[in-house]
Formats: sequence, structure tokens, C-alpha cells
Amino acid sequence: MNSSQHEHSDTRCAVVTGASSGIGEATVRALRTQGWTVYAVARRAERLEQLAEQTGAIALAADVSNQEHVDALRDKVQNVDTLINCAGGARGVDYLGEAKDADWEFMYQVNVMGTMRLTRALLPQLRQVPGTVLNVTSTAALASYEGGSGYNAAKAAQRAMTSALRLEEVGHGLRVIEVLPGLVATEEFALRRLGSADAAEQVYAGVSQPLTAEDVAEVIRYAVSLPHHINLDEIVMRPQAQAANHKLIRE
Repeated sequence: MNSSQHEHSDTRCAVVTGASSGIGEATVRALRTQGWTVYAVARRAERLEQLAEQTGAIALAADVSNQEHVDALRDKVQNVDTLINCAGGARGVDYLGEAKDADWEFMYQVNVMGTMRLTRALLPQLRQVPGTVLNVTSTAALASYEGGSGYNAAKAAQRAMTSALRLEEVGHGLRVIEVLPGLVATEEFALRRLGSADAAEQVYAGVSQPLTAEDVAEVIRYAVSLPHHINLDEIVMRPQAQAANHKLIRE
């Protein structure tokens, strides 16, 4: 793709997963504001339909951890030049000694296997453009912490896969970008991980300005909108109050 195509965003077309909430939803809104055609992908059809009505995105209800869903999705999308894998999530804060198989299976399916399945399915399309793959991982991939072993492992695996993909596809002209957010306050991430609203609130307690889903979406929008010869390999982003995974100022 030449740079002139990047200047006219109405020629750009993205698939965004995890689009029913959080970073995925915010990314759909950011790209639509810029004039992109956007396929919004998530499991919850009702929320996708609302997003489609509000933004003009194309709703595609699918579970990226289900191969049949991915195959059907691949056959529906057309002229895609960008894949943004936002679907992911954490379950539980158990220490490894008390690890629950179901939690680990969930985290590997949505963060690792789902990203692999959809990327594998769309690579033939993306190679023709050539296109862009952007994976949202986490600073949890960079530094482990107590109670995070399952999420650390899943995000580290997703990061390793992203790095390998960049090496494998550079000859096909593909651009592969990784965005690694730190503390992001979204409506569902901590709630789903911890299971209670009170516990979720404690994650962000006293932090004056955690990142928002919109903050991350703006970085994603910028990275994929740059001329194609510019590859922002890895973008680590945190709130100013978080100097490292373990260094977080609470007031």
C-alpha cells in the first residue's frame, strides 16, 4: 500500500476484535471517526449492534476461540488491510500453587489461540495489500508479578507470537505492531478478573489518572494510520503515575 492510500482513510478497512467493550470498542470508534470501514468483532451480538448503530461499523458476532466462527468470519470480510487483535482478558489472581485449569484455559484461548486463529485466517488477504497486524498485549508480558502467573504467561506467549510473526511476514510486506498497555481503567477488565465490583475498584484506587480505553485506542489509531513504511514495532504505554509494573503512585 502506498502512502497516498493512508492519507485517505475512507480507503482503509480494519477488523477489530474484542469490540463489545473496552479498548476494542474505543478502537472501533476512533477508526470510524477517521473514516475507516470497520468490522467490529466480539461474542456479544447485542452490544455490537448498538455500536454499529452509533458508529456505522459492521457488526460481526463471533468467538475468536472457536475455529468455525473464525472460518465464517474470514468468508464475510472483504478488502481488509488491517487486523487489530484486542480480544483478551484475565481470570483470577491465584498463585501458581492454587492455579485453576479453567482460568488458564480461558486466558490462553482468548489471548493466544484466538489471536493466532484470526491472524492465520486473514493472512492471505493481508499479504495481498500488504497490510498491518496490530496485537494488544500488556506490560504483564514484560514483568511477572504475584498472582499473575496465568495472565503473565498468556500475554508473554502472545508477545512472543507477535515478534515471530513480524520476522515471518516482513518479506510479504506485512507490518506487525505490538501495543503493551500498563494500568488501563475499563468497565469490565478488572471486574471480570476479580469477580466483584469492590475488588475491581481497588485496582485503580487512589490513581489520579489511569489510562482509559480511549487513550489506548488513540495510540492504536495513530500507529495503524502512519504511512506503511513506518513500523512502530513495540509501544509500551502507561499512566504517568506508573513508572513500572510495580511502581504505581496512589494518592
